[in-house]
Amino acid sequence: MKVVLLQDVKGQGKANDVINVSDGYARNFLFPRKLAIVADAKALAEVKSKKESAQHKPDVERANARELASKLNEAKVVITADAGKDGRFYGAVTSKDIAEALKAQLKLEVDKRKIELDAPIKAFGTYMVSVKLYQEVSAKLTVQVTEKK
Repeated sequence: MKVVLLQDVKGQGKANDVINVSDGYARNFLFPRKLAIVADAKALAEVKSKKESAQHKPDVERANARELASKLNEAKVVITADAGKDGRFYGAVTSKDIAEALKAQLKLEVDKRKIELDAPIKAFGTYMVSVKLYQEVSAKLTVQVTEKK
């Protein structure tokens, strides 16, 4: 008998799986415990729609990440920092500073945990910073650190 599992059943499958089990197992164990229902046309259509909707969300997130990546690849963020008399840099520029500069200058929201820095930036200059937006979607952001005048 074909049944659709409503919950995970150890040794049988996960929720929304369509499995083939013996009639007695289905009638005496799965149905009374509300672990499965008979795999009729309505139940199969419902399972199909649930799987499609579960796939839709990651597709939308991936598309949004690709759009943001194209904007970040073209973007340049300028961060000004204090320097001493000899032109040495005080402190460091971290991923938090870069995320705040992105929000202030370009109106783009990027989580600081997605900005990948090997080490904090401790010198003036221009740097290419990697931003991991989604699985297999990343961007290169140009960050310019200048001296405050």
